[in-house]
Amino acid sequence: MAENQTSVTLNIGSQRISMAVFEPSKSGGLVLKAYDSASLLADPATDAVRMPQTRLAIIELAQKMKIGKAKVRYAVSGQSVFTRFVKLPALDSDNIEQLVTFEAQQQLPFPIETVVWDYELLDGATGEKEVALVAIKSDALDELNSCVVGAGLSTAEIDVAPMALFNAFRYSYADVTEPVLLIDVGAKTSNLLYMEGKRFFTRSIPVGGASLTTAIAKEYGISFAEAEGQKITNGIVTLGGGHTGHLDEAVAALGTVIRNALTRLPTEIARTTNYYRSNHGGNAPRRIILAGGGANLPYAKEFFEEKLGLPVEYFNPMRIVMVGKAVNPEVVQQEAHMMGELVGLGLRGIGKTSINIDLVPSSVEAERASEKRRPILISAAALLIAGCAGFAVLSNGAARKAEEQLASLESKKNELEAAASPIKRLLAEEATVKATATSYVTLKDAQDFWPGVLTDLRKHFTSEFTWITNLEPIANYDVTKPNDPKVENGELLVKEELDGAYGESQMAQVKVEAAATPAPGPRPRPGQVVAAPAPTVPMANAIRIRGLWRDNDDKQNVVNKMIKALRESGSPYLRFSTKAADGTETPLKDEQIVKSLKAIADAEEEYAWPFEIVIPLTQPMPSR
Repeated sequence: MAENQTSVTLNIGSQRISMAVFEPSKSGGLVLKAYDSASLLADPATDAVRMPQTRLAIIELAQKMKIGKAKVRYAVSGQSVFTRFVKLPALDSDNIEQLVTFEAQQQLPFPIETVVWDYELLDGATGEKEVALVAIKSDALDELNSCVVGAGLSTAEIDVAPMALFNAFRYSYADVTEPVLLIDVGAKTSNLLYMEGKRFFTRSIPVGGASLTTAIAKEYGISFAEAEGQKITNGIVTLGGGHTGHLDEAVAALGTVIRNALTRLPTEIARTTNYYRSNHGGNAPRRIILAGGGANLPYAKEFFEEKLGLPVEYFNPMRIVMVGKAVNPEVVQQEAHMMGELVGLGLRGIGKTSINIDLVPSSVEAERASEKRRPILISAAALLIAGCAGFAVLSNGAARKAEEQLASLESKKNELEAAASPIKRLLAEEATVKATATSYVTLKDAQDFWPGVLTDLRKHFTSEFTWITNLEPIANYDVTKPNDPKVENGELLVKEELDGAYGESQMAQVKVEAAATPAPGPRPRPGQVVAAPAPTVPMANAIRIRGLWRDNDDKQNVVNKMIKALRESGSPYLRFSTKAADGTETPLKDEQIVKSLKAIADAEEEYAWPFEIVIPLTQPMPSR
């Protein structure tokens, strides 16, 4: 797809990943050519594996929509960034860049060399200039961008969700001049956008759909996933004044839990409105607009009308966006209030945006520098070809004229070769930088393996009759050899002691970091060669688990029972068989996995007895 005609946009939220393809219309507007979305479970317990889930969701959407290797504009959630609105003194435009950089150093809570930041000038209350500062930690942005690149896409621009929503609102509601509050209810946070004409202020509130699910799970003593299902299937927001009288008792009780959890949001809105009016000279909103997936619950609109005392309507960024034949208009109508970020990003492609934030990761910065050097190489090649062609023409002339001009052509040739030499050096540097970036991405992907191991153990290797006290990666482990008490049939790589107090079943995460991951530091200067590191990382091929167990009055002891559960779970990380040279696999016996297990008959009268097991990994992984 042609980049100058098509704009691929991506909104990466905590619970919902959506993608759209826009093209400019003949009238200069937008045409939606394709649209789809995917959902993630916003369970706080799954945060460790959220990035791999996000990358898989992006891959599925790109394949389903046949995007190919396109450049995408995507938005990061408001909770991921640090946003400040700073008033500027009256200065010449020549001093704006220097002044904003100084303010960024004062306002940001992190060293400026560890963040990626950008800004946009805004109109203040009385005509003075105000600047919106937006920053994100460099490593967090690189991790998020690796999900996009890992899906086979490349990065065009990176915006922030509240800014993209503001651009969509200004485009779709250009006729609205009264103060408006747009409430974008997301999974983990809600973004509040105060808008008056071209004026803008935003704040993120840590209340969203996941907060409601957590309240349901706590109230009914069920898992987060079950609570999410109940919220989607039976959830409503109850209203005051005897609203629950005609409802089923169970539905009314669930709606009351949701209402109580959601009540915190109007309280935070009132506080933010007071801050906006006193510190930024803004006016109280006269109109409320709802957006985001968290606003899907029945009676959510009526709830906010009741609490805020203002008219409320759902956001429709598709008011003046045409819909292509390949897009289902019913889906667009149902989900329009969740498409604001996509429309705002699409408007960047046709230059109709008021705020243009671009957070540039280091890898994208290097790629853009390479593209800037490309015309120089093309021009040098063109000059070389022109010189050779001129030489060929002149050589067909008189011999004396050819000899007279030969020296001049040789001089020009030397100049061209001198110009080509630094270009070749820059290309070599570019290849080195790309190799370095590739090695970092490979190591980062390897880190995702260990959270998967811990997740499998947490799901399947757990019982109220066991305690895990020690978890160790092991290198060079051979399950077919007998134990050697000196080397323990492998090399101990990482050791994390866990709290073994008697009580409920416990599982602690072992933090395993790639030793080759670079510490945050200044970015390479243009033209600077950065050598790719070649660290020696110990590779673990098994994990050793030690702990305590006690009798559960079962015919099969609880340790072997948990090993059976792990074996039957089909874990992609743990191996329960050996592979012969001819490719045949032989299942491992429990005796090969259990290294020590004090039997009840041999045990003294104690509360619990020790056990030790070793499980091979499906592939060798870096241990630190």
